[in-house]
Amino acid sequence: MITVDELLAAARGKTGLTDFGDEWFTEPLSVLVTALHEEARLSEVGLALTRRRLVALLSDRLRLRRLQADHPEVRDEQVTVAAEICGLPRTGSTLLHRLLAASRHVTSTLSWETSYPLPFPGEGPDAAQRKQRARERAELFLRMSPDFGDIHTIEWDGPEEDVILLDRTFTSMSFDSFYRVPSYGTWLRGFDQAPAYRELREWLQVLQWQNPARKGLPWVLKSPHHLTAVRTVLAEFPGCRIVMTHRSPASAVPSYASMVVSMTGQYSDQVDPVEIGRYWSARFARTLREYTEARRETPDRFVDVRFADVVADPVAEAVRVTAELGLAVDPGAFAGYVARNRSQRHGKHTYTAEDFGLTEDGLARDFAFYEEVAS
Repeated sequence: MITVDELLAAARGKTGLTDFGDEWFTEPLSVLVTALHEEARLSEVGLALTRRRLVALLSDRLRLRRLQADHPEVRDEQVTVAAEICGLPRTGSTLLHRLLAASRHVTSTLSWETSYPLPFPGEGPDAAQRKQRARERAELFLRMSPDFGDIHTIEWDGPEEDVILLDRTFTSMSFDSFYRVPSYGTWLRGFDQAPAYRELREWLQVLQWQNPARKGLPWVLKSPHHLTAVRTVLAEFPGCRIVMTHRSPASAVPSYASMVVSMTGQYSDQVDPVEIGRYWSARFARTLREYTEARRETPDRFVDVRFADVVADPVAEAVRVTAELGLAVDPGAFAGYVARNRSQRHGKHTYTAEDFGLTEDGLARDFAFYEEVAS
């Protein structure tokens, strides 16, 4: 049994720290914990892993407040977010993000530092301990979900979604992706995420402070989660533009359902692909409706990318998007990433809409409102 009070106490005991700062986060944490108990069907191993993960996230909150108290200059770091790459999952957003992040003119969150954003005690500036821990963690993840690597390339030291930093606020798409927690997902869609995005800025300040080479570089970030809070993203990061990747939901939704089945299986022995498919189809339909409404208010802050275009000519699309963002173009770096990416082995990711209780005709009908930019 997991309780919020027990988790808070465990994090304090683990770190020897007591100050969480503003405890607004206990509301989303409470909703999540309730859903985990009532809906997630956690296995014994899944429960243990989940408790460990939640305590680690809370411990990072404590350590963040201590770091800010010991180094008040961290709060003075000027963070400029040039772009948040969004789009539904499986729409080419990862490829585009890794392309743009290859440029020497921008910076992005890296996988190892989203997992371990704060220095370990006594650790040098090379962050060797955290990098080793992240490498081992990635290897363990792939052992637990052996099919995942065929769906999504894992790069422990490469660009990664900034939503993993948001996990520490307990307002994150990560949780209903890894667990069956529909009540949490419904609650999150109605919650004001402004406090979470203020904290996302704080985490970016911490990462920038640790690496002076980042000073002055604009951040290019990525996560489908941000589609649940488009207005909040644009308000918290005034210069930011949303780069929206487009692909037919009839392809994107079943593809993501396949990924969720793989991830959820780490924590539960009772995974229902049909239930997952129908949940994410409904969730994404609502998300895209809300995105469409937000876009009408500030159309100049959006950049569109067609999935077919970024797959057909990734370098050309990276050049176009970078220029449209008003950033310096680095085509040599883009080409270098494409070469590295093609050298990696990729398994075959096979699935059908019917595997998840869906049909192509039904998806076309449910998403007919969405102005599809890509075929």
